[in-house]
Amino acid sequence: MKADIVIVGGGPAGLAAAIAAAKEDNTLDILILERDHELGGILNQCIHNGFGLHTFNEELTGPEYAARFEAQLDDLGIRYMLDTMVLDVASDSVTAVNGKEGVFNVDCGAVVLCMGCRERPRGALNIPGLRPAGVFTAGTAQRLVNIEGYMPGKEVVILGSGDIGLIMARRMTLEGAKVKAVCELMPYSGGLKRNIVQCLDDFEIPLLLSHTVVDIKGKERVSSVVIAEVDERSKPIPGTEQEISCDTLLLSCGLIPENELSREAGVEINPATNGPVVNESFETSIPGVFACGNVLHVHDLVDYVSEESGRAGRAAARYVKNRGNGSGPVIKVKNGAGVRYTVPSTVRTSELDGDLVIRFRSGGVYRDSYIDVLFDGVNKMHRRKPIITPGEMEQVILKKEDLEPAPSEILISIAEK
Repeated sequence: MKADIVIVGGGPAGLAAAIAAAKEDNTLDILILERDHELGGILNQCIHNGFGLHTFNEELTGPEYAARFEAQLDDLGIRYMLDTMVLDVASDSVTAVNGKEGVFNVDCGAVVLCMGCRERPRGALNIPGLRPAGVFTAGTAQRLVNIEGYMPGKEVVILGSGDIGLIMARRMTLEGAKVKAVCELMPYSGGLKRNIVQCLDDFEIPLLLSHTVVDIKGKERVSSVVIAEVDERSKPIPGTEQEISCDTLLLSCGLIPENELSREAGVEINPATNGPVVNESFETSIPGVFACGNVLHVHDLVDYVSEESGRAGRAAARYVKNRGNGSGPVIKVKNGAGVRYTVPSTVRTSELDGDLVIRFRSGGVYRDSYIDVLFDGVNKMHRRKPIITPGEMEQVILKKEDLEPAPSEILISIAEK
């Protein structure tokens, strides 16, 4: 089997990358390989609105957002295979398996990795206690309620204040459950401010910062959880324990990019994001292999996923058309004080198709601070921000002409007042 570009994953990143590649060059044969039985990925279970404001200039639900892309996919005649698991990735071939074809290879000119991310499970959190029924990740509970039509429980405690956990606090409440508390290990929430207001404050659900679950009780089913306050080292403080009766514990403790395929292929991984190291074209350390979406770094808005994936798709199309990318000076993008990581990590101005967008997350909460951008140590931007939090992605946009002549290094940092 052959294709010019193989897209691994048919979620929002894969759909946006495929459509952008097809629009860049309509002669290309593009193939999407998706392991689920339908396209759309996580969007299918996100029935709340708030999607599409940047991409379509209107507010949509997750399934509506996916449907817009799927319609474009059909109009462009892009091929896709469902119920297909990718086993191995190289720059010029992909090995996959499904029930119809068995194990098969696809020879290709470029690969775009769009596998998304997964939730951190209980086993990775080291929560003491028994192993009763009633402990779910927030995403699993979301699928049960929104797609399968099952209610996980009636009295709920949520550990972690990521966006999925916040949204599920509201969703469970609307379905008649009592959400008794959302506990967050860190002294700040990991979710968007708007979700804290709309999902917790509007329903008078308490958010307990610097708290964690230290015990789960119950034999057959969860009967209660014990929570405690934690110190600055995230260690439980003796004497602060309190027991909350409940039949369900939802875990919203972070997302992990799905990069097993990337690692096996030899792609360089950024330890801060657990995603590939990429350049301005979202090309990984292996030429011809691109990465975008939540497999690259976890996003807070699907519109940003679509935007980045569009750039990756166009770059993959140009790579196939030109039989490789151009060369030129390489600018290193580094994270300075207060910045956990930056995407991209390197930039070639010759390959930019427009302005350079650098996205990053902070390592803590900063109030009345400044985002500084330095070219070879010279400050080129000093932008004030009233508040910067790890739960909300930040970005700086640099015009292509401002990068001429190209500096050897761009440093992004946060300066406190």
